[in-house]
Amino acid sequence: MKTLKASLILVWLTIGSALAQGVQFRPGDLSAVFSAARKANKPVFVEVYSETCHVCQSFIPTFADKSVGKFYNSRFISTKADINSKNTVAFLDKNRLFVPSLPLFLYFNGQGKLIHMAMSNNTTEEVIRHGTTALNPNLRTSAMRKRYEAGERSANFLIDYGMFARVTRDTVTNLAVMNEYAARQPAGSYANQTNWLVLQKLILDVDNPLFQYMIGHLDQYVKPYGAEAVKQTAENILMSSLYSSRGNQYPASKIITIRNQLQQIGIDGRVANNRTLLPEVNAYFRAGQSARAASRMDDHIAQSQFSTPEYLYVIRLFNRKSPDASDAPTVAKWANKAIPQAKGANEQADLYFELAEVYRRAGKTAEGLRAAQKSLEIAKAAKMDTRRNTTQISQLK
Repeated sequence: MKTLKASLILVWLTIGSALAQGVQFRPGDLSAVFSAARKANKPVFVEVYSETCHVCQSFIPTFADKSVGKFYNSRFISTKADINSKNTVAFLDKNRLFVPSLPLFLYFNGQGKLIHMAMSNNTTEEVIRHGTTALNPNLRTSAMRKRYEAGERSANFLIDYGMFARVTRDTVTNLAVMNEYAARQPAGSYANQTNWLVLQKLILDVDNPLFQYMIGHLDQYVKPYGAEAVKQTAENILMSSLYSSRGNQYPASKIITIRNQLQQIGIDGRVANNRTLLPEVNAYFRAGQSARAASRMDDHIAQSQFSTPEYLYVIRLFNRKSPDASDAPTVAKWANKAIPQAKGANEQADLYFELAEVYRRAGKTAEGLRAAQKSLEIAKAAKMDTRRNTTQISQLK
């Protein structure tokens, strides 16, 4: 009896100790965590964090609070995922999840489907509130699309939905929601604290009215928020637009505007030119303006010291993407500049091959054959594969 009583007391003490603890984060692989969640028929709570994130560290006492522990331990299987871990990066990529800031709270069902996300204030009440919301099918973030389609448009809802769209990499939804959010803001509120945070965290598009206002009234933002923060925020929006699928369709005039805006916020002119070079050249290709594309690249080359690989890259770009041969004289000039500085047979053979392509596009068969034969001779002497050369020569004859 004494042994039985002692055992019961030990069990009670163990249970009492567990209940008094904070959140019990399970270590180990995420797949094992989800397996345990399925067996326990519980959802999964994942805190994405970094050991070097001071904000993340400040949450440690909150998660150690017994009321937080009691709530999460009874309702979730919880784990931590270090953003610097390859396994975490692979997990996020597999689930197409973006981490805008740390810590990020992610809630999944046992099958691994994201049901809720949150970026929390550091209070026990707030951390518990997010868990409570995750358990409510009507309020969790995965239900936001239905709420939006049903007409919900409060400012806080649009901000939360815009963030959920960003975390889930749903750019189309983010753009639509944040455009609607901006359209509902009184003009005099564009530069307030809330909208400044929206610009920093949620705006991805140069066409959003909040960004358009900011780029035209930078002084209103620099004084309260600091010149460097304003520069970084504007730069992020400009670059995310320029290198997006939308940016791939911008006309050259819009890309030039972005280049000017980069300089406006304090980016060095040469850096701004370099960043917008290829988008502008490709925009000219799309518009059937090969000569303008060549002129833009030629101006860039004149201000730079191009290496042979750089010459080869731009010559190949024009040979493969140019819609007509109006650029051919300029591209041939680049090839003839590059040939004397080529090092080794590979570079020489490649340059003569591309020069032959330029002449072929321009209808200059004789010049093309001479360049093609030269590329073939160099390739043979270096015992390189010559199949492309023989094909090219047959096309020029």
